[in-house]
Amino acid sequence: MGEGADVYIPLPERMRPRSVDEIVGQDHLLGKGRYLRAAIEKGRAFSVIFWGPPGSGKTSLARLMGETSRLYFRAFSAVTSGVKDLREIIEAAEQERGRSGQSTLLFVDEIHRFNKAQQDAFLPHMESGLIILIGATTENPSFEVIPPLLSRARVMILKPMDREGIGLILTRALSDRDRGLGSLGLEVTPAAMDHLIDMSHGDGRVALANLEASAEMIEPGNPVLDLPLVEEALNRKALPYDKAGEEHYNLISAFHKSLRGSDPQAGTYWLYRMLEAGEDPLFIARRMIRFASEDIGLADPQALQVALAAFDTWERIGPPEAQLALLEAAVYLATAPKSNSLYLADKTVKEEIRKSGALSVPLHIRNAPTALMRAAGYGKGYLYPHNYKGAWIYQQYLPDGISERIFYRPTPRGFENEIAKRLESIRGRKPKA
Repeated sequence: MGEGADVYIPLPERMRPRSVDEIVGQDHLLGKGRYLRAAIEKGRAFSVIFWGPPGSGKTSLARLMGETSRLYFRAFSAVTSGVKDLREIIEAAEQERGRSGQSTLLFVDEIHRFNKAQQDAFLPHMESGLIILIGATTENPSFEVIPPLLSRARVMILKPMDREGIGLILTRALSDRDRGLGSLGLEVTPAAMDHLIDMSHGDGRVALANLEASAEMIEPGNPVLDLPLVEEALNRKALPYDKAGEEHYNLISAFHKSLRGSDPQAGTYWLYRMLEAGEDPLFIARRMIRFASEDIGLADPQALQVALAAFDTWERIGPPEAQLALLEAAVYLATAPKSNSLYLADKTVKEEIRKSGALSVPLHIRNAPTALMRAAGYGKGYLYPHNYKGAWIYQQYLPDGISERIFYRPTPRGFENEIAKRLESIRGRKPKA
């Protein structure tokens, strides 16, 4: 416990940022020259919805805006409060405006928990300037916040903390003698620090709470916080995993091959083996995006969208909610029809280009924007497909010498079966040689 620190205040609350520079991991909002940073430093307040995962700094930003703006600041949570509480706050805001002429800065945590009618109650007071609203949500505001409210507030997206950011938060708490644990002189082993970071899942508040729980188990005279002690405090064993070593590649290989083998049970297992060991979820999501094109391709065009959505969900929401999005993608990819036709086409066309070099574009499909080009034969003889039945007419598109080359060969699986039928129909309409 830090010198002078209130023993009844948890470490995450004691270490809450007191300035913009103490907020970690949101440089896209708080970097030099960014609007939010400038507004906070100049004491400007505006209505805003902060959307981000737990422990990313939403409440801290709201409180900083309250402190620097010097406005009357009120905060309440949509989880524990209702319209009755809002009425009381509005009455107090009206009294404050009558006294000072200023607006009230109202922070509503978990604003998505309010229904439409409850959210409607904010609108007249925002329009009159009685309140400046700061909302915080872990859910997509586009779906959870009513459009009239969104139109009156900016939406700012906070990102999940990365490992470096969580490490910085823990290091600050360990060295801060006033608010943190600096007076204990704790020595944290690298393995223990890694486990604390892993178990935070990108949540700064969880990381500090876990550090405090671990520190409480320190024996007098032995200020070393090692891995066994942290595991005991958190009741979670650290799985053997070296992100730069063989096990990293073994697990991602097992995951990829399980999806390719259409085994959702194994895919689920290896996904969570990596997540529980602290693997970067966005690394896993990137591999699933690659997998969707390499091993499924046009057999199921929706697979790529599912993989992209999982990546986007993790970036926007983070853990623990977004873990299910990764699992949804993994199961979808495992059970989708498989095709490596695009992967083979990629390899084949690259090899052809290496072998045949820069072959000339046929004259009839060249662009002809000038009279000189048209006189040289550019675009001459081009047949506009939409002028023909079925919007198709045979003409050569590949360069001379490889005009009959086939790079993409669809399989009879999934949607590629439909593509194969279309190509077969086109081939049947080609003139005989």
